[in-house]
Amino acid sequence: MSQAETTRTDTGGTDTGGTETIGTETGDTETVRTQAPRTPNPLWTLGLFRSELVITFRRWRTLALLAVLAAVPIVVGIAVKIETSDGSSAVGGGPGGGGAGPAFISQISNNGLFLVFTALAATLPFFLPMAIGVIAGDAIAGESNAGTLRYLLVAPAGRTRLLLTKYATTLTFCLVATLVVAISALTVGAFLFPLGDLMTISGTSISFTEGLGRALLIALVVAASLIGVAALGLFISTLTSSGIAAMATTVGLLITIQILDQIPQLHALQPYFFSHYWLSFADLMREPVYWDDLVKNLGIQALYAAVFGSAAWARFTTKDITA
Repeated sequence: MSQAETTRTDTGGTDTGGTETIGTETGDTETVRTQAPRTPNPLWTLGLFRSELVITFRRWRTLALLAVLAAVPIVVGIAVKIETSDGSSAVGGGPGGGGAGPAFISQISNNGLFLVFTALAATLPFFLPMAIGVIAGDAIAGESNAGTLRYLLVAPAGRTRLLLTKYATTLTFCLVATLVVAISALTVGAFLFPLGDLMTISGTSISFTEGLGRALLIALVVAASLIGVAALGLFISTLTSSGIAAMATTVGLLITIQILDQIPQLHALQPYFFSHYWLSFADLMREPVYWDDLVKNLGIQALYAAVFGSAAWARFTTKDITA
């Protein structure tokens, strides 16, 4: 009898090179089976992430949040334009301003690029985190409330893969939301105010091109400053089956933390609050750049992401999914 070989491919597509070899020996037939190790399901698939992005950004709630964020620079720009229409300067907390307004606001009338910095400073304490809290809080709890979570896990998406995809989608929203604020502010600033070389907080002058580069870097830092809120919201989302409850709890905690961050008696704890170093992005407009608080901010965000991301994974992978 001549030697024969057959090759089998798993229907699931997870085996690579698995074969069955049927050989012959003198007088008798002996079947020898060799099978390559099964490749485990990947923790990340682009298709699931793309599908989640499409679903998230097509929701009216998401579009409404982005519209509100885009409107903030428009309101600020028009308000500054009206206030400075008589030739006076806007009052603010930036260089040359003696008031308590957002940083850089006193410079907007001289250079529209400062509207980008002002808009980010105005939206970071509440508007941006609130939007992130809504998206993150609804990530798992919303699926459970809608009765689609079990079907996603049967697909099969896998709990870890689904959780990673939800978090990646939330982080993408962080970046998109921040860029919406920055682009809206830049557009309004260019329309209402002159553009050109700008003065840093340190009093040195930089070109408009370098200013644009710093504005982009500031936007990226602001987006990175929200990953702690995203992880916290995702963890809360795994604790309940109500999307509204998860969103309200996340936003409530956000407000509470920021109130605690203003109480002098808690100064020993405040450096560990995720919002404590949020406004450190202003140090990117110094010459030279002050990196100390920026590094502390990114470090505390990474810590929150690790702690609450791990907590979300531990909760979600052991949770009894009933809806």
